Amino acid sequence: MEDVRAARLRAFFALYVTKCANTSDARIEEAFASVPREPFAGPGPWQIPVSSPWRAVSFPPTYVETPDDDPAFLYQNALIALDAKRGLNIGEPSRHACCLDALGLQPGDTVLQIGAGSGYYTAILARLVGPAGRVIGFEINPDLAARATANLKPWPQASIEARSGATDGLPKADAIYVNAGITQPCTAWLEALRPNGRLLFPLQPEGGFGGMLMVQKPAEGDSSAWPAHFVSRAGFVACQARQDQENGQGLAKAFLRGDFAAVKSLRLGETPDETCWFNGGDWWLSTQAPDPGMNSAQSVTTLA
Repeated sequence: MEDVRAARLRAFFALYVTKCANTSDARIEEAFASVPREPFAGPGPWQIPVSSPWRAVSFPPTYVETPDDDPAFLYQNALIALDAKRGLNIGEPSRHACCLDALGLQPGDTVLQIGAGSGYYTAILARLVGPAGRVIGFEINPDLAARATANLKPWPQASIEARSGATDGLPKADAIYVNAGITQPCTAWLEALRPNGRLLFPLQPEGGFGGMLMVQKPAEGDSSAWPAHFVSRAGFVACQARQDQENGQGLAKAFLRGDFAAVKSLRLGETPDETCWFNGGDWWLSTQAPDPGMNSAQSVTTLA
């Protein structure tokens, strides 16, 4: 009876969060319905933020504890604490559903996830790429990496590496999904993308609020102008990689303007012009889409 109840909880949860996210890929609802949240959250009772970091700038959030370990508390559109003292959570489901829809994953894709936590969204990714695909999660916290490895045994196409995912030598990938905030695009991520590959990451001040930036590698692979746009607002725990304080201050001001939807491209190695939305030094965001005929062999090895 409990298994039937849990399946019903997951089915409604999956329907609700994907409707909230207005997803276009029906496989995302199926993935949320099929992956149980209990193993990834750990034994209850659980701690849930009073207000989601996606809608509030306070960090870390204030938590309340569920009265018991009824799994119904897990199947809400809410974050679940993994480490409340550090503000580490299983992220808000509808926001992740929105991001996964934007990534447009296909069966057989190779995906890198930076900041896997206990592996819940790694499992969702594994469902989306299927048995022929591959998901490699990077989790720098050794305890969480061990938990994720154990949790992901039902999905052999998924694996966890207990190290930083912001270093050179990453595997080539069709998509990279970053779940840790950073003040600039990381060179290692850009270089790991295959032609037409997608990078989705939280561009934000360290410990602050920014946006999920989608960047697509041009088909020719050496263009200095990459299609880019913001998918949603974002507020993640900071990535344990180089953070640029000056960029962070500038990003905070840029997002306050509220015109981030105008961004259409990421520029590498070009001199900023009047279309510049934000200047990160050796990279900048433009409100102009890339010229289809543009092909400049600019290096991206000088970023982060």
